[in-house]
Amino acid sequence: MNDRHLLLKGTLLLTLSGFLTNILGFIYRIFLSQVIGAQGMGIYQLIFPIHTLCFALSVGGIQTAISRFTAARAALKDEQGARDIFLLSTFLSVLIALLSSFFLYRHASWFAVHILLEESCTPLLKIMALSIPMGTFHACVNGYCFARKKLAVPAAAQLLEQCARIGTSYLLFLIQTEQGISPTPALAVSGLLGGELASMVFSGFFILLDYKKQQYSLRFMKSPFADIKAIVCLSFPLTCNRLLVNLLHSIESVLIPGHLRLYGLDNASALSVYGTLTGMALPLILFPSAITNAVSTVLLPSVAEQQAVGNRNHIRRSIFLSMKYCLLLGAASTAFFYFAGNFLGLLLFKSEFAGTFIKILSFICPCLYLSGTLGGILNGLGLVNQSFLLNTLGLGVRLAFVCLVIPKYGIIGYLWGLIVSELLSTLLSVYFLRDYFHT
Repeated sequence: MNDRHLLLKGTLLLTLSGFLTNILGFIYRIFLSQVIGAQGMGIYQLIFPIHTLCFALSVGGIQTAISRFTAARAALKDEQGARDIFLLSTFLSVLIALLSSFFLYRHASWFAVHILLEESCTPLLKIMALSIPMGTFHACVNGYCFARKKLAVPAAAQLLEQCARIGTSYLLFLIQTEQGISPTPALAVSGLLGGELASMVFSGFFILLDYKKQQYSLRFMKSPFADIKAIVCLSFPLTCNRLLVNLLHSIESVLIPGHLRLYGLDNASALSVYGTLTGMALPLILFPSAITNAVSTVLLPSVAEQQAVGNRNHIRRSIFLSMKYCLLLGAASTAFFYFAGNFLGLLLFKSEFAGTFIKILSFICPCLYLSGTLGGILNGLGLVNQSFLLNTLGLGVRLAFVCLVIPKYGIIGYLWGLIVSELLSTLLSVYFLRDYFHT
């Protein structure tokens, strides 16, 4: 099977998995919005900046290193080296994750009070901390599978994780209802933990079978110190970049409720508006990105392989095809979400606010879907500094709108900032890839 067929097959497989996962996710979010309410959704969403920072530290750059180096060595028929890379990278990544998890668990109260400015997040952070090493291992296995074009494994793990998350939350809901206990956002975080546990066990089982089938032995590891140096040299700047980007994103997430209070809302209303935006409207807008995320995931190792063998024409074709179909998908999504936004908000979430947000956010679809795919190509080509720059500038624009526009115009000002930042990120991505537009 040639590269084009592999790319198409992989994209379709991950797209199907992504759609099924998103459908389950919407059912789950509707369930959560009815069980814990908009304010509970807002509190639940507040912990994700910390969650994202921990993952950026432990696996953000290393997963890219696994995909890039494993794909490059597989292209050169170095099977032992490809598996060496995975083992060394995963050991380093999980070790960082364990340290991060321990630190977060011990100091959860401090993070909740001083960083998130919401004391009720303390038990949520403690539960979430337990999931970090599990999710880190799962992410490393995904990076290896993407590079080896074994896409059925991450696709199945994604579905299993979502099913386990929903099942765990629903089981706890039934238990709490029977005992007369009011559900809290801890219900959703417990589901997160259950999902990560299930995906970790599944991914670990696959890796054991894969290495046993190939009769891999640590005794034949060729140059572990040189490999670790190469992994660190690529992943360290990328991790630092992602940490800074995620730190800015975390600041943005924490500032939004506070600046909504400056606009005149009370604390409960601010959290409700934030929960409606991030827990209801944005996930719906991101639903079609299951396709573009799949394309981005498949393109990263594919581009790394073609770069390793010097095939610029293949890279150029990949860029043009991804731009064409992402723009078509984005235009169709904009039309659909704009005209059906109010209906979807009332039907799915029983919220007029959600419908308004969906209509406004519909305009970011073309840029949102395209920038994600082009970002995957940039990382596959090793252009991590350029990727960092465009992400930082985009977040900088959004932060400016949060600080300067929200206090005057409310949450609508933040939606304007999202549109401007996505447009800027897309234009910069195209600019950084301009050398590949010529034959």
